[in-house]
Amino acid sequence: MASPLFLFLCFSSLFFTPSYSQKQPLLSTNYYQKTCPRFEQILQDTTTNKQISSPTTAAATLRLFFHDCFVRGCDASVLISSTPFNKAERDADINLSLPGDGFDVVVRAKTALELACPGVVSCADIIAVAARNLVLMMGGPYYTVKLGRKDSLTSTASAVDGNLPKPTMPMNQIIQIFQSRGFAVQEMVALSGAHTIGFSHCKEFSSTLYNYSKTSESAPSYNPRFSQALRNACANYNQNPTLSVFNDVMSPNKFDNMYFQNLPKGLGLLSSDHALYSDPRTKGYVDLYAKNQTAFFEAFIAVMEKLSVYGVKSGREGEIRRRCDAFNN
Repeated sequence: MASPLFLFLCFSSLFFTPSYSQKQPLLSTNYYQKTCPRFEQILQDTTTNKQISSPTTAAATLRLFFHDCFVRGCDASVLISSTPFNKAERDADINLSLPGDGFDVVVRAKTALELACPGVVSCADIIAVAARNLVLMMGGPYYTVKLGRKDSLTSTASAVDGNLPKPTMPMNQIIQIFQSRGFAVQEMVALSGAHTIGFSHCKEFSSTLYNYSKTSESAPSYNPRFSQALRNACANYNQNPTLSVFNDVMSPNKFDNMYFQNLPKGLGLLSSDHALYSDPRTKGYVDLYAKNQTAFFEAFIAVMEKLSVYGVKSGREGEIRRRCDAFNN
């Protein structure tokens, strides 16, 4: 017969677990309810005012959020400024074209939040909520953003290489980048719908616009009138690298499904846009979202909620930065 002490030890083990095995607290929608009750209102005021004064803010913030999350998770590592001792993510070649409005809206929100509740709200949470608020402000769908992310403790430009899709990449490579992070082809297409707002620099698609082949000035996937208009708009891109064109020329200031409607008509801007419609793995989803905006919005909600918790940091994996562009000392 087992001793009373042995039975007690076995029984008690059902109720007590060592502290080292306890999981970190999960993210929650009411994370700041007690520690920073004005969090949502401050974010709403900041994003609204910034978007009104700078209409490119929504697309800039959405792109900033994506570039942050796909490199080691949603942890605000893309906000860190480089130092003489470290070249940070934001100075990787692909991130040099990130518009300043995305960074600026985060700085404004962080400044206001530090006055209201110092040292409480992470920069990673600010980017996630700002992106959601701005999508909604542009006519897009509301989706839930859970809170409680910590900010990264590292940021290196070398970590970016090969981890973000480029418009010139073949579709196989783009799909692989998404699948390696657990995102299906359908989710990749839904996220591409973010191109319904924002713009791209002429240099990003110039190779398909000028001297494409011996028989064609532009890639045959372009609508001929559209390619001529693009060549006119981008004529001086070598002298002026800031020249850019709206990703969705039909309704550039509205978050809708027009981006998908444009692709079958040859009105895509980037090589990757045209590839979405020509590749049999993605074409069906393009057709679905072009015909049914509700289907696109539902898919976008699901993938943004999934993306926003990708690789988040908690506990000692991160910190709450005092400034979003620098690690705490």
